[in-house]
Amino acid sequence: MLRIAILRSAQDLEPLRCAWERLYREGQHSLFQSPAWNLLAARAFAAVEEPMVIHAENDSGAAIIPACIAGDHISLLGNALFDYRDALAAGDPEVLRRAWQQVVLARRPLSITALRGDAARRNWEGFGFAPTPFCNAPAVRRVDTSAEDFAAAHTRSARLLRRLARAGVEVRTHNGGESALVRHIYEAKARQSADAAGNLFADRSRIDFMVAMAAADPGCEIFTLETAGALVAALVSFRDEVHDVRRFYTVYYDRAWAHHSPGVALIYEVTRRSLAQGLDCDYLTGEQPHKTRFATHRAPLFRVQAEVEYLARIARLAPTFQWAA
Repeated sequence: MLRIAILRSAQDLEPLRCAWERLYREGQHSLFQSPAWNLLAARAFAAVEEPMVIHAENDSGAAIIPACIAGDHISLLGNALFDYRDALAAGDPEVLRRAWQQVVLARRPLSITALRGDAARRNWEGFGFAPTPFCNAPAVRRVDTSAEDFAAAHTRSARLLRRLARAGVEVRTHNGGESALVRHIYEAKARQSADAAGNLFADRSRIDFMVAMAAADPGCEIFTLETAGALVAALVSFRDEVHDVRRFYTVYYDRAWAHHSPGVALIYEVTRRSLAQGLDCDYLTGEQPHKTRFATHRAPLFRVQAEVEYLARIARLAPTFQWAA
């Protein structure tokens, strides 16, 4: 017998945590599909994104669509802070189809940015959606290079780091529980980009979310370039244990030090260290020059948009594929 629940608050989601964790692990999803990140997002952004999480299961399969109502459309939880989006499903594909039927009942168009990789795109295409290219996510993979080869290929960045060291700057590491530091980084980033269009951290709720998420996630590690009296640059990262990858989430640098390129130097050094630790490096959304210069791989990202009528047609069709991990 199929069981379906529509969960509309973070409190309602708590009992779902174990089932969500199981689908997350089995499906090899990114940390943006983890229950920890999504439950925190459901609490943090409830005022602008009303949770509408669909959980469906029977003896042959299970599915979770971490949906929310964001203004006039349906999206997935995470506000603007989740780079990768996806539904979670295993087993009988009919379960996921029935979950999508519940989403259709909200009678709003769907807008999701972004699916990561061709496997995710094929899954959604097989279900009737039409993902369109968005951009790429650069990465450095162990299968493509080693820490030694990476360092040999980027000697200029190594020189930047040595020049900073001569100026009295050293690399330090911190954990996500150092909330004052995390808040300082995001508040500084908000001030620095105060006049820029689309400044994510002008919204204080997003800063609060990052402070809370950094403290809650044991994989959060903050790398800094510091002097005795200044934070020269910082990189907020999250270790994604499902994939043995370090996600480079936020880079900040003090513009007074811009002539030293401290942000680039820090990304170089953390990438080199990560490779030496046996971790891939995901630079997340965007193809800024410093990312593409270091990258050995680019994962395609896709956007999904569907009007109400199109969603209804998808929900009526019986899928003929198995949702792939």
